[in-house]
Amino acid sequence: MTEIVPVILSGGAGSRLWPLSRELHPKQFLPLVGERSMLQETALRLGETGAAPLVVCNEAHRFMVAEQLREVAVRPRAVVLEPAGRNTAPAVALAALAAQEGGADPLLLVLPSDHLVRDAAALRAAVEAGAAHAAAGALVTFGIVPDAAETGYGYIRAGAPLDGGAFRVARFVEKPDRATAERFLAEGGYYWNSGMFLFRAGRYLEELARHAPAILEACRGAWAGRAEDADFVRPDRGAFEACPSDSVDYAVMERTEAAVVQPLDAGWSDVGSWSALWQAREQDEAGNVVLGDVLAEDVRGSYLHATSRIVAAVGLEGHVVVETADAVLVAPRERVQDVKALVARLKAEGREEALLHRRVYRPWGSYETVDRAERFQVKRITVNPGASLSLQMHHHRAEHWVVVRGTARVTRGEESFLLTENQSTYIPVGVRHRLENPGKIPLELIEVQSGPYLGEDDIVRFEDRYGR
Repeated sequence: MTEIVPVILSGGAGSRLWPLSRELHPKQFLPLVGERSMLQETALRLGETGAAPLVVCNEAHRFMVAEQLREVAVRPRAVVLEPAGRNTAPAVALAALAAQEGGADPLLLVLPSDHLVRDAAALRAAVEAGAAHAAAGALVTFGIVPDAAETGYGYIRAGAPLDGGAFRVARFVEKPDRATAERFLAEGGYYWNSGMFLFRAGRYLEELARHAPAILEACRGAWAGRAEDADFVRPDRGAFEACPSDSVDYAVMERTEAAVVQPLDAGWSDVGSWSALWQAREQDEAGNVVLGDVLAEDVRGSYLHATSRIVAAVGLEGHVVVETADAVLVAPRERVQDVKALVARLKAEGREEALLHRRVYRPWGSYETVDRAERFQVKRITVNPGASLSLQMHHHRAEHWVVVRGTARVTRGEESFLLTENQSTYIPVGVRHRLENPGKIPLELIEVQSGPYLGEDDIVRFEDRYGR
C-alpha cells in the first residue's frame, strides 16, 4: 500500500471562539470537547496507521505544538514553521515539498488541526477508500454527509459515481442561504466541504503549477532557502512572505479536472463557532452546555462557560456566555458568527485581549499578570523543571522575585545563587540576569516589576536555548 503521510495544518487563529481562543493561543491548543486539545486529538486520530505526522504551523506557536505532541507521545516527521500566514494552499505546498525529500512521493492526508471527528474508524475507512483514487492521480476531498441545512459550510456537488462510494466533483458551492441549504438537503448529492484532502505530494504540486504557479514558485524558493534545527524546519522568510495567499480550494480544487469527493459520515464538526461548540458538547435536560462555576435559573438552549469566577444567568434562551479572567462574551447563539468582528475591533484598537490570555505560555513555562498600574506590574511566573529563561536585561524596569514554591537558580550579573521558598532577590535596571529551575517540581514565584515602561519588548536577550 502507498505510504500515507498525515499533514496537520495548525496555522489558524480561531477568532470566532474568542475569548477562549486568542491569536497567540488559538483553539487548536485548547481542550474544547474533551481532556486533550484539538491538536492532540487530531494527531492521535490516525495513530493506528503508525505514520508520523508532518505539522505546518505558525512560527509563534512552535513550542506549543512541540510540547502538546510530546505530551501524547507523538513524534512528528517534521514541524514546518510558516514565517507568515498565507492560507492553506502554500502551507500544503511546503508539506508536499517536505514529504518529497529523499525522492519519495507519498500520499498526503491533509487535516486541519482544530476539527472534531467523533468516529475515527469511519474516517480511517474513508481514507482507505479514497487512497485508491489518490494513488491513481486524483485529488480527493472528503465531503461530510449533511444532517442539517447548514449555512455555515460550503458544499460539494457530487457528479459521476466512482468505485468505493466516491464521486467526481461536479462543482463547489459557496456557503448558501437557508432556502438553498434546505434545497440541497432535500435533493441529496450535496456534501459539506470539510477542508480535508488526500492526494500524492507530486500531483498536488503539478496542479498547483498549472493553476497557481506564483504560489508554487514562492514556496519552492522558501523551501530551497530553509534552515533546520533539531526540532523545526524554517522556510526562508523573504521568499514565503512574497507568496500569494489562497486556500487549497480556490487555488487548486475548484480548478482541477481531477477532483474526487469521498463521502464521510463520522460525527464531524469544524467547531468553528460557539453555536457549533454548543452542538458538539453534551447538553443537559434544558438544552444547556454548562462548564465551570455556573448558576443558571430558567435558562434554555444556551452555552455557559466560566473559567475563573462564578457566572450567574437568569431567563436566557439560546445565548452564549463565556467568561475568562480578562473578558466576558454575551451573544445570542444565532449571532455568534459576528464575534470575529469584535476581535477585529480589539486588534484595531491595539488591545492585548485579542492576542493573549492573562496567562501567557512560553517554552519554559508560563506567566500570569496578577495586577498592573502606572509604573508597576505583578506577575505569577511558573518555570517547568529543568527549564530556564534567557540570559537577558531590561533598559526600563527593575524586578523583584519572591519564590513561592520550588527552587530557583538565579544569575545576576557575575553572581549565581539558589533561592528556595520565601526567599527573594532584586534585579536592578540594566543588569544581565537569568532564572532557571534546577529542581524536579515546577518553580513558582511572584515577580514585581517597577519602572517607567513595562512592555514585553523591553527584553535584550544574550543567550536563549529556544532560539528566540
